[in-house]
Amino acid sequence: MNPTRKPYRVLFVCMGNICRSPAAEIIFRKLVADAGRSADIEIDSAGTLGYHHGEPPDSRMAATLERNGYHIAGRARKIRIDDLKSFDLIVTMDEDNLAEVRALDPEGRFHPKIRPLVGYCSTHREARVPDPYYGGQRGFDHVIELLEDGCAGILRTIGVVDP
Repeated sequence: MNPTRKPYRVLFVCMGNICRSPAAEIIFRKLVADAGRSADIEIDSAGTLGYHHGEPPDSRMAATLERNGYHIAGRARKIRIDDLKSFDLIVTMDEDNLAEVRALDPEGRFHPKIRPLVGYCSTHREARVPDPYYGGQRGFDHVIELLEDGCAGILRTIGVVDP
């Protein structure tokens, strides 16, 4: 990672880019704005599958985010090989996402900047950000908590806010 490059570019990745990764993008965007650093950091999200291309965030995730004070924006897209080159940090939600993004780079050149979100969490100790798509409201609430924790950790790691 090179947090001194401006703008620093962060990409969040899940499977379909309609639940976890757009929620992470939205949460991280607000945290960055609240820190007064929007001009210094570019944020995006993508999915490992293109099935939901062009769709907005899942309505249940959007409602959960709105209840927590977040502005909903964005459309689903599939990760591209060029993303590996153009983003400084690529944050995955689970082991499958991590493996699929790394598989785009068989030589391993970009593997050091592909990292799981849970590695940035300081409050939660979980192996992955679970996919809430087939679960109930409690799953969406839990994902928001994990994402807030992990996104705050990313800000600390790249030096945007004090530890």
